Amino acid sequence: MTTTTRERPRVTPDGGRESVETLIIGGGQSGLAAAYHLRKRGLECLVLDEGERIGDSWRRRWPSLRLYSPARYDGLPGMPFPAPRHSFPTGYEMADFLEAYAQRFQLPVSTGVQVDSLAKDGEGYVAVANGRRYEAGNVILATGGFRDPVVPSFARELDSSIRQLHSNDYRRPDELREGPVLVVGAAHSGGDIAYEVAVAGHQTFLSGRDTGQIPFRLEGQMMKVVFPVLRFAWSRVLTVRTPMGRKARTKMRAHGGPLLRVRNADLAAVGVERVPRVARVHDGLPALEDGRVLEVANVVWCTGFRNDYGWIRFPLPLGEDGYPDQTRGAVAGAPGLYFVGLKFQHSFSSTLILGAVRDAERVVKQIASSRSARAAA
Repeated sequence: MTTTTRERPRVTPDGGRESVETLIIGGGQSGLAAAYHLRKRGLECLVLDEGERIGDSWRRRWPSLRLYSPARYDGLPGMPFPAPRHSFPTGYEMADFLEAYAQRFQLPVSTGVQVDSLAKDGEGYVAVANGRRYEAGNVILATGGFRDPVVPSFARELDSSIRQLHSNDYRRPDELREGPVLVVGAAHSGGDIAYEVAVAGHQTFLSGRDTGQIPFRLEGQMMKVVFPVLRFAWSRVLTVRTPMGRKARTKMRAHGGPLLRVRNADLAAVGVERVPRVARVHDGLPALEDGRVLEVANVVWCTGFRNDYGWIRFPLPLGEDGYPDQTRGAVAGAPGLYFVGLKFQHSFSSTLILGAVRDAERVVKQIASSRSARAAA
């Protein structure tokens, strides 16, 4: 795929300030989809992304990572994903796709721009990034739900000879030290990594509660028939509007999702040993809830992420789970502030490309509706 030319912030008369109707912070799939819909409606926007290239958030993941939805559901509005319909793209392929997408539709993206703060400014907002001010009537926060890695506080007590990595920093088994590997966190990322390091020859332990597994092979023939049904359930049934959906959101945000690509039988076949949760550190080694102490050379923390909103300089309403309190992306009490790309933002599918794109379109509809209402008034 071709490479998108990096767009620098547009120069304004005072050299340090720029005004835009809608500022999008984050240039991943959600942010680009929002930009597409805004431009399609003739509305001005600017996307700021901290990566040096569009798609770098995907390039930072481990190379063997593949999406959990088929390519037919991984495209963005106006551009299907360029791969066989039933294949599962890699994260790196998604990164290149996002870059090509921004170029094809000439989306206004400034890369290498990290936003340091966001504050209210009258009826609008002002973001400061790289010493420059961006003033906007609307702000869409598309920074995603996998931004700030979380590890237990006792991780620092592990012996310095143990190599520790968060899944965010893990790349491949050959970066690990020789010897046993403990993977902490048994949702789908933990299962994928545990399987990979076990296949590479490491004695592997997988610690954490069993999050379950989908009842069929993700890449089997049944998937072609079942996925459309799952898509409907994940988008229409498991939503914040249904008791079942609200229960699923609580579980998913707190404990991670079920095993998807790698299944329990696969883990057992390559010798992965399931063990209880890690409770503490004993003499520099991880100790389990049952008192067992593991002598390992590596620990990979698949313990999730949190969203640090300390850079937002005004009160942001948060739910009990630490996620922003929003409805269809709109934040109550903060007119003009929206979120896209949150885990289970509106439905289970929000975590997938197809759901994140739909959430972005809904946010843009709200922005357009609010704009029309102001114009009529």
